[in-house]
Amino acid sequence: MTLPASVAELTETLRRGDYLADRGLATAVHVALSLHRPLLLEGEVGVGKTEIAKVLATVLGRDLIRLQCYEGIDTNQALYEWDYSRQLLHIRTLQSGDVTTAELFGPEFLLERPLLRAVRAGDRAVLLIDEVDRADDEFEAFLLEVLSDFQISIPEIGTVSADAPPLVVLTSNRTRELHDALKRRCMYHWIDYPPFDREVAIVLLRSPGVSAALARSVVAAVTRLRELELAKPPGVAETIDWARTLDFLGADLTEATAADTLGAVVKDRDDLTLVRESLGEIVPDA
Repeated sequence: MTLPASVAELTETLRRGDYLADRGLATAVHVALSLHRPLLLEGEVGVGKTEIAKVLATVLGRDLIRLQCYEGIDTNQALYEWDYSRQLLHIRTLQSGDVTTAELFGPEFLLERPLLRAVRAGDRAVLLIDEVDRADDEFEAFLLEVLSDFQISIPEIGTVSADAPPLVVLTSNRTRELHDALKRRCMYHWIDYPPFDREVAIVLLRSPGVSAALARSVVAAVTRLRELELAKPPGVAETIDWARTLDFLGADLTEATAADTLGAVVKDRDDLTLVRESLGEIVPDA
């Protein structure tokens, strides 16, 4: 697919993929696409950082390749590994003769992990590096090197390079501060909770069956929830889930229905206790 020629065109393209981006986010994505720069998105959990990578892959007709980061992830899990069990089986099936290195370390024994797949796919892919803040400093430094060159050296095979780099989207929930070197390499954008009217529009876009009145009452309640001292404040994803849950039950948002459906929006036991004690304030018109 031809890349959108302007921020406005990209905004409309994303909207057709059911993603409502503000101008700041759409501008950051447009620059990242046009200048082949990685895009680093930070923000609270559930505000749409991961979702935009998925939507971009869909609307641009590209493959989505996801690298989920976690504590202890290493380069082998991100780049490639050799299929040692197949190599051993290959050795055993040979009845005579020596086995050469070229035979054992050929492409058929190579297990591609997300980064190698993305380099080989090039601009046919969107590479999502999700929750990069969960990885350690060493892995972050390794990512910086890969993102600088978009090439990977495999000693047994040679260097694999991307003719044109994939679109790279990195997300961070800021569980730790990322290094400045990685941030400088990327186009950066902070995604905050959307304003009231925009969040209502997002709910209606993602859940067309939900009435405008229900969407507004749910967004108002979620806005009040975010003002509480919650361990895990609800994101936009939880707002959508709550509206869908109430719509499925055919119920308006009242104090009683809120108590019955809090599991759609509050995901922590201590938070549930706090919210139940404040339901009259959260749903004041019940």
